[in-house]
Amino acid sequence: MDTNELKRQIRKAIKAHKLTLNPELARQKSAFVFAEIESMDTFQQAKTILTFWSLPDEIDTHEFVIKWAAFKRMVLPVVVGDELELRLFNGVENMQQCNSFGIMEPQTGQLIKPEEIDFAIIPGVAFDPKGNRLGRGKGYYDRTIPLLRNAVKVGIAYEFQLIGSVPVSEHDVPVDLVISN
Repeated sequence: MDTNELKRQIRKAIKAHKLTLNPELARQKSAFVFAEIESMDTFQQAKTILTFWSLPDEIDTHEFVIKWAAFKRMVLPVVVGDELELRLFNGVENMQQCNSFGIMEPQTGQLIKPEEIDFAIIPGVAFDPKGNRLGRGKGYYDRTIPLLRNAVKVGIAYEFQLIGSVPVSEHDVPVDLVISN
């Protein structure tokens, strides 16, 4: 089986598992993941945090983003063509769904250069112990992660998204560590 087919099968299996997740349990698991992140020295020292506005089937980032926006520069990605533009979060009222993926994005807010990011929270469909990640297949984060030269890159996931080995292609880029529940 080739790498792309293997990736497709893993995405399908993880998606099916996500559909069985109890919403209350999902909230608890999200809270656990963010408590772990908040206890990290690298997070506490960071001034500019790249994260994402989660979709309903992902570890919920919304409360975390809103909470920390009062203390740190919280940055969210905006899909522009084949790239991610990094934009300062400046309130839920400035968020809008404006892409085909259904992701809420900041419509206003300062553009942030990738080298300004100190700490990056990266989504993924699956991760392995080496930090290899399987995304949704469009390569946005694989193009962005190498630009985050000054950031600690942390993948977040439910425990069932951790697998023994993620199939990788030459363009796939790992994270530094993965936090799950």
